[in-house]
Amino acid sequence: MSALRRIDHGTDHLKTLALGDFELKSGDVLHNAQITYATFGTPDKPAIVNPTWYSGVIGDCFWLIGSDKALDPEKYFIIVPALFGNGESTSPTNSEQRPFPRVEYFDNVRAQRLLVEHLGVTHVAAVLGFSMGGQQTYEWAVQHPDLVDENSKIIPICSSARTSPHNFVFLEGPKSALLAGDKNTLSRKAFGRVWAGWGLSQAWYRARLWEKQGFKSLDAFLEGNYDQFGLVKDPDNLLVMLDTWQRGDVSKYSFDGNLDAALRSIKAKALILPCMTDLYFPPEDSFNELASFSDKERASVVPIPSVWGHAAGGQANPEDQKWVMEKVKGFLESK
Repeated sequence: MSALRRIDHGTDHLKTLALGDFELKSGDVLHNAQITYATFGTPDKPAIVNPTWYSGVIGDCFWLIGSDKALDPEKYFIIVPALFGNGESTSPTNSEQRPFPRVEYFDNVRAQRLLVEHLGVTHVAAVLGFSMGGQQTYEWAVQHPDLVDENSKIIPICSSARTSPHNFVFLEGPKSALLAGDKNTLSRKAFGRVWAGWGLSQAWYRARLWEKQGFKSLDAFLEGNYDQFGLVKDPDNLLVMLDTWQRGDVSKYSFDGNLDAALRSIKAKALILPCMTDLYFPPEDSFNELASFSDKERASVVPIPSVWGHAAGGQANPEDQKWVMEKVKGFLESK
């Protein structure tokens, strides 16, 4: 994720599905759980699931949706479900449950399946997502091959099937910043400053691209973007999602930790889009995971040629946005 661009879409599009007391893989129960979502198009069209990402809300996924975009509501039934912890689905900010229980990708995607079935969908034509949304994409393909089958497609963008040790350690930085200051103002700014060194690449900073964003200095950029990112997001929500991210592993429950076997089980055709300069999910991780796919002719890794690091997979840079849009659109329309 990146703090570079935020769009206020309002809340009129939001819908909710009550899940009741929702049992989690940890053995805990999420009381009075609900999953919040938005839909576009009608259920008689091929269904596409596009989950949210770290700190993102449902509206942040809208950049791919529209009649002139990759996800055309005239062609597809698009479902955008929110992560537990993002502030829309059940989260610390809208629940009285304390301590808030641990929620994993397995739990999120199981809730999303209940949503999909509630909406009358019996086959998922495609799942795609950015960052944590991409990790949920892998989870869909591995855990629910009856819905995401050989006739389906998956598109993980700047993501991975398992959170790497290096990725886990990076996340310890912003987590420690929040906890060290007991989530106060200074610790929330520190959270943003830690993130600033990771969301964008070394090449981005070397080229002083903050100047093209309208900032006269690097300090002004940090204050105007990443400080604000730490201040506007609820720290408890951030910690819940961060914990989910750190524990990401599609093989954890169904394949006893055997990632090779989990990826080999994927039936769907896959287009994997890392960014060549992503510091969270480097393309090497994607190529390593690709080696485990059973049918190499139905899976490919195509790195985004950008210096924008992890932010290249979102909506931060118009050139990257166009590149990703064209790749997603072309893949969805291919046979």
